[in-house]
Amino acid sequence: MPESYDEKKNVSKHILPTSSNLLGLCFILINFLKFWKIDRKIDLVLDRFVGIAITLFLVASIFSYMSMRARKKAVFYERIADIIFLIGLFFITVISLMIAFEVL
Repeated sequence: MPESYDEKKNVSKHILPTSSNLLGLCFILINFLKFWKIDRKIDLVLDRFVGIAITLFLVASIFSYMSMRARKKAVFYERIADIIFLIGLFFITVISLMIAFEVL
């Protein structure tokens, strides 16, 4: 017998705490970038990328929460949260690589 969607996937309960933790990490990263003296051109790009990542993780957290609270559109909200969370992870990866290699 196939499992229901709730038993099979339900990733919202994982997306919400993880995205909120990464949101906090991004705020720490912004403060770190302010104290770390790097090239101004790279600093501007990093600030924008971290701002985008903060926004993505916030939106993923909101949709994840909405998914857990909604009854009719729970699957729809969870898919949106999942996609936005993955895009946020991509931005965090790019930010990390830019910091590690100091390239633009």
